[in-house]
Amino acid sequence: MGISQARPPRAATSQTHGRVAMTPAARRALTAAERLFYERGIHAVGVDLIAAEAGVTKKTLYDRFGSKEQIVVEYLADRDERWRAFLAPYLDAAGPSPAARILAVFDASRAWSAERSGRGCSMVNAHAEISDPAHPGYAIITAQKQWMLGLFTDLAGAAAPGRADRVGRGLMLLHEGALVAHGLDVFPDPIGQAREEAEALLAAAGAEV
Repeated sequence: MGISQARPPRAATSQTHGRVAMTPAARRALTAAERLFYERGIHAVGVDLIAAEAGVTKKTLYDRFGSKEQIVVEYLADRDERWRAFLAPYLDAAGPSPAARILAVFDASRAWSAERSGRGCSMVNAHAEISDPAHPGYAIITAQKQWMLGLFTDLAGAAAPGRADRVGRGLMLLHEGALVAHGLDVFPDPIGQAREEAEALLAAAGAEV
């Protein structure tokens, strides 16, 4: 899987909801919103705080984004795009082995979480606050998880022919459970342990690990 598969076009993350053209002021606002939403929660952060942290006016925020809802959309879509871009070189470096590529996903998640996701998966956290399918952010959250499931399933099909769905779902459960355990700090290095379990799952399915 090359970088084009790991990082699809920008529009693929936004589904049917439009995206905002980023001026320098809009980018500062989004950077501030991303930090605040992730650290404090989406509902706890208002437009006033985002504007103050970004050093822009509320008018600028509304001129660029139109609503807080759109800022949330940009936050989630941008986070997804950056994750896919972060993952791509791990997949490329893993070489042609589908099992190695699967394990590379866990390696990338482990590194990503250590560097920038101490509070767990931003999509899982956002879903706890955005449960209404009518919210445009909901589609981004679910699409991101479907993309991850598709990635695992495709690679599982190559690693263990005939068992793509079952192995892919098992890998997804290991990966997502590890992200939640990481965010809750349940025990040390859950993503590393999930990687070991993924390796065992692949071996049991007959994959060359």
